Amino acid sequence: MNAREEQIIGLIHREVKPALGCTEPIAVALAVAKAAEILEADSEYDRRKADYRIKVAVSGNILKNGIGVGIPGTGMTGLHIAAALGAVCGRSDLGLEVLGGLDDDAVARAKRLVEAKATDISIADTDHKLYVSAEVTVDGRTATAVIEDSHDKIVKTMLGEKVLSDSESGGVEEETGDYGLTVREILDFATSAAFDDIEFILDDRRLNMPLAKEGMQGNYGLCVGRTILNDRSGLFGDHFMAYAMAMTAAASDARMAGCTLPAMSNSGSGNQGITVSMPVIAYAERYGIDDERLARALIISNLVAIHIKSYLGPLSALCGCVVASTGSACGITWLMGGDYPQICATIKNMSGSITGMVCDGAKVGCAMKVASGVSSAIQSAMLSLDGQCVSEHDGIIDRDIEQTIQNLGRVGSVGMEQTDEVILDIMVCK
Repeated sequence: MNAREEQIIGLIHREVKPALGCTEPIAVALAVAKAAEILEADSEYDRRKADYRIKVAVSGNILKNGIGVGIPGTGMTGLHIAAALGAVCGRSDLGLEVLGGLDDDAVARAKRLVEAKATDISIADTDHKLYVSAEVTVDGRTATAVIEDSHDKIVKTMLGEKVLSDSESGGVEEETGDYGLTVREILDFATSAAFDDIEFILDDRRLNMPLAKEGMQGNYGLCVGRTILNDRSGLFGDHFMAYAMAMTAAASDARMAGCTLPAMSNSGSGNQGITVSMPVIAYAERYGIDDERLARALIISNLVAIHIKSYLGPLSALCGCVVASTGSACGITWLMGGDYPQICATIKNMSGSITGMVCDGAKVGCAMKVASGVSSAIQSAMLSLDGQCVSEHDGIIDRDIEQTIQNLGRVGSVGMEQTDEVILDIMVCK
């Protein structure tokens, strides 16, 4: 393995990781857990019985994605219960699986803290799209932990007024950078890297397939996946598109409703990790694709999503399924025999299709958007393989694929800035 391959694999490991629960409330739980651990180390006490006072200030995008989403194992939604769980049982060393030690006793204790109004959530005065400042007080002693720009990056900790650690966040560009990738390099790497070096990406299947099956079996959210697969009207039929939509949506159904199974995330989002992988996994399952070809397709899908996301930042008004389903569309295109020009055409078809789908917060309804993204992904792949591509004269599409991706990023970050503000205003004023 050469240095560049090591760098790309390092990028994948950084951006593709397990996450238990929606990553915005999980970021809140992580910051609170770190602050509680600082207090615990300073003065011994039982974390599950401590008389906590918790104050959390978050960016608008964290609030937007934390209001309506289910918190694992609680039957509740929102940032208050996430913060309380972080204090009671959170382990910061587990990162995005901070609530991995969840049990009935911890949930009961956290619910009592919420009922006692021991958790305070406010909007922070910050320019960071992704920001959490957690202040935890026990017996008059206070500790603080701050997360910026990446869901699991703690940039500052304090005990009282004493700064324990303080690092420059590096800003959004550093955290979402993709080391100067191009679609050409992504395809070359995915098809030439030694299988042993990329086999780890099959963890996408190991985590996300059980989540999809749980969504099919349980009564989660809107039951989008189960409804599609068990279609009694015959409108969907027994076709691959329906199967891929159903399995991907089912995983989202379960995750958004508070299932306690982890997802393999992409670019800080579990739903993006689900959407970037499950359609590809479904194709491999339906058509008997071996593990090596599946791994290479998953490398393509994950890296394309990471590459596009680098132009958007960690959180925006553009729904993440637009990015993730573009990645899975590329993985499917390759599995169906597509080459570099056809993969580029697939990206252009996706950019000319569902660009503009807004993110109005994390919630059970995300499964419907996920299903729409999968449908568009398969259509875009089929069109590109049939020699059809959205013209460079249409909308945001450019002859150059990298410029097209940058245009998509510009729409989602700069163009939809006011959209983000309007959505948040509507949500908090209801």
